[in-house]
Amino acid sequence: MNSRSATALSRSGMALSIVLLAACAGNGDGLDANGQPLVPGGSAPSPLSADFESIQENIFTPICSVCHAGASAPEGLRLDAADSYNLLVGVPSTEVPSLDRVKPGDPTDSYIIQKLQGHAAVGAQMPDGCPTTQPCLSATTIGFIQQWIMNGAPPAAATATAAQSAPLAVTSIVPDNMEAVNAPPPQVMVAFNHELDVSQLSTLSAHFEKLATAATSTVIAQVPAQISVSSANLRALMIWPAAPLSAGHYRLVTDATSATQISDIGGQQVALGAPDERGETVISTFDIEALP
Repeated sequence: MNSRSATALSRSGMALSIVLLAACAGNGDGLDANGQPLVPGGSAPSPLSADFESIQENIFTPICSVCHAGASAPEGLRLDAADSYNLLVGVPSTEVPSLDRVKPGDPTDSYIIQKLQGHAAVGAQMPDGCPTTQPCLSATTIGFIQQWIMNGAPPAAATATAAQSAPLAVTSIVPDNMEAVNAPPPQVMVAFNHELDVSQLSTLSAHFEKLATAATSTVIAQVPAQISVSSANLRALMIWPAAPLSAGHYRLVTDATSATQISDIGGQQVALGAPDERGETVISTFDIEALP
């Protein structure tokens, strides 16, 4: 189901770690001594504008790609170009679930801003090491992120334009199929290129199955799931386990009586998952590694 383009894959190391809504963030190497972002490969501050594409490329990518990328991203918060928007906008933070990581129109109550400014209720100021061993983002730089949020936190213009002419499709799943993650994911995110018809959610249900081994389909435990789509981002379907998942091999499947097609607001449909040997529709299969 994952149809990322070669361009998105080449940028999968990008990560918006400055938010560190989990326990790790970028190390500030993309900042000069005044907390201004550096041009990749250069030493002069890069021009910024208050749009997501500029912020991703000029702030998030060069400064924060150390931790929040791939299967090892803390709290499942992958902030590469393919996944960052969908895991930020309208998504509750894991440190303070009452606050969204990015709340469109409200930078004050967006957890990303609290982490960058250093007054969040949990954890230290970001980027990691700021201000003792690394520079912090300057107020001017943070201001571009604040303005983007105040403007409604729209996605990158190029992403929105490309989606208009393409058929409804799944663009990414986190955790992706057959990935091994080093901590229980707080949710599985299924991203689409169109806004979804949320009225369909009442016909969709799913659960997590823990299997005896990756080589067998013997189910040793089931965990119910809750499904939601944030009104701030209708392109991201979030599936939350009702209880924390322990180490082991899992698959996320739709319930027997559940719909297996997802529709966008224009009525287009796409299959959610694929049937397995037992006839269940599998959305994602992943391993949670035991922590040392």
